[in-house]
Amino acid sequence: MSAVLVLNADCGPLHRVSLRHAIRMLFRQVAVVHEAQPDDRIGVYPVPTVVRLVSYVVTRWRRGRGPGWSRAGVLVRDGRRCAYCGAAASTIDHVLPRSRGGRNEWLNTVAACGRCNNRKRDRTPAEARMPLRVTPFAPIWAASSLT
Repeated sequence: MSAVLVLNADCGPLHRVSLRHAIRMLFRQVAVVHEAQPDDRIGVYPVPTVVRLVSYVVTRWRRGRGPGWSRAGVLVRDGRRCAYCGAAASTIDHVLPRSRGGRNEWLNTVAACGRCNNRKRDRTPAEARMPLRVTPFAPIWAASSLT
C-alpha cells in the first residue's frame, strides 16, 4: 500500500497515512481528496495521493519543545553509532552519569557500544579519557524522524 499525505484544513502538511486509512477518512467525511491518481478508483472514491482535512486540527504541540526523550530516539538521533569509537551502538550512555545527578535528557545522553559504555563506567568522558566524537543535541520537530 502506498502512503497518502494528510494536509490540515489550511493546507499545511500533518503526516502520512496508509491508503486504507485515507479511504476510511474519506468515507467518514473528515477529509476530502486534494490530489488523486488519474483514472484510478476504489469504489466511488478516486485513489488519493493527498487528502485535506475538513476541519482545522490545532498542532501547537509540534512547534513546542520537540520530541520527548527516549532511548530509541537517542539511538536514531546518533545514527546507531557509538559517540566514543564510532562502532555500532546498542546502548545509551549518560555523559554526566546518573549516579552523579545526570538525567535522562537529550543533552546528557549519547549512543554507545557496550564496550565503551562498560569502559566509561560512572565517570565523565574527561575522567575516563574518552572524548566524545559528537556533541549531543535536542532534536526539533521539523528535522525529526523520531516520531
